[in-house]
Amino acid sequence: MNVRKEATWFKSTYSGQDPSACVEIADLTTAVGVRDSKDKSGPALLIPPAAWTEFVRGIRTGRL
Repeated sequence: MNVRKEATWFKSTYSGQDPSACVEIADLTTAVGVRDSKDKSGPALLIPPAAWTEFVRGIRTGRL
């Protein structure tokens, strides 16, 4: 799968105006893509949706 061509990438509104200081996320249906905003043509991590949900839950609840 060519993640860069198939994905619609976005970043958090909390990331501010500096485009080089954040990651971008893409919902790929079968995975969540995560990439460095400084290297849009670079590699992306593909995380299973259930693992991504637990990661976000951990951040929101303060476990992570």
